Amino acid sequence: MRETITMDPKSRTSLINIEVSLDEKNIPSRIEWEATDAEPGKHSATAMLLAFWDQKSQNGLSIDLWTKDMTVPEMNIFLYQTLLSLSDTFERSTKDKALSEEMKKFANTFWEKVKQQ
Repeated sequence: MRETITMDPKSRTSLINIEVSLDEKNIPSRIEWEATDAEPGKHSATAMLLAFWDQKSQNGLSIDLWTKDMTVPEMNIFLYQTLLSLSDTFERSTKDKALSEEMKKFANTFWEKVKQQ
């Protein structure tokens, strides 16, 4: 996947590769990624969330994958951290601090319910 930042002469291109190995039932058994802006070499992951926005069709496309090795407790932490990160992203992109705080409240409520299980 190639991401072009701008067409400005000072711009650069960052390359991100994601490799997903599937078992005989097409269930992810391994997720590895590497990027030109990261430490060299392949990095392992047991889950990933990737989202794109198509401006023309006004539609989002998401790819959510996790391996057989991802445990439920790890998924709970991963989703909690993702919700917090999304609230930060939302605030940076919209400058809407109040709604960002509502998202964080939801994330924290989610985490409290997870801990009660």
